Amino acid sequence: MFEDLRDLINAYKARDPAARSSLEILLLYPGVKAVCSHRRAHWLHEHGHTFLARAVSQHSRRVTGIEIHPGAKIGKRLVIDHGMGIVIGETSEIGDDCLIYHGVTLGGTGKDVGKRHPTIGDNVLIGTGAKVLGPITIGSNSRVAANSVVLTDIPEDSTAVGVPAKVVKIAGKRTNYVREVDQVNVTDPVWTELAALRKELHELKNAEEELHG
Repeated sequence: MFEDLRDLINAYKARDPAARSSLEILLLYPGVKAVCSHRRAHWLHEHGHTFLARAVSQHSRRVTGIEIHPGAKIGKRLVIDHGMGIVIGETSEIGDDCLIYHGVTLGGTGKDVGKRHPTIGDNVLIGTGAKVLGPITIGSNSRVAANSVVLTDIPEDSTAVGVPAKVVKIAGKRTNYVREVDQVNVTDPVWTELAALRKELHELKNAEEELHG
């Protein structure tokens, strides 16, 4: 246990340039607190103490802003940067040496039973606000861009971006899709929907004016 904690602290040192000391990471980083609490909750869950497991996980959620279901399986040296708003579902599986930023959801689509949440390979980075949904697999050494919505499997050594996410790089080489996607100005589906509603309201207003004109 202490060796795992030491490795976790060293992982934060390696990935977070703002980290100043091991003591700071151990006592003040919410990601460390969340992962350590999850280890306890997962043990309770695996041994049939589901109520106690949820009690531990919900307390951790209130303290850290990170919600990890006790049933989720998390590998070694998971680094959670900032962490606020992260949700990790019950049947999620996360490999070793992953990096997850705040606002990420590893969730379900509501259409599946049994295995409902994603499986994340080793050394995967998931950017701020990304949503990875359903019993899909993100291959090892892959990257998911910020605010992407991933609904299908992503192969190893890939970069995925967009809504819905598309693979734009595999093993460092650009795919054909990269010509069709702007990795900086990703379309906001909410803005698109609002624009369509504004257009419809404008057309209705014009029709009403013609009717009463």
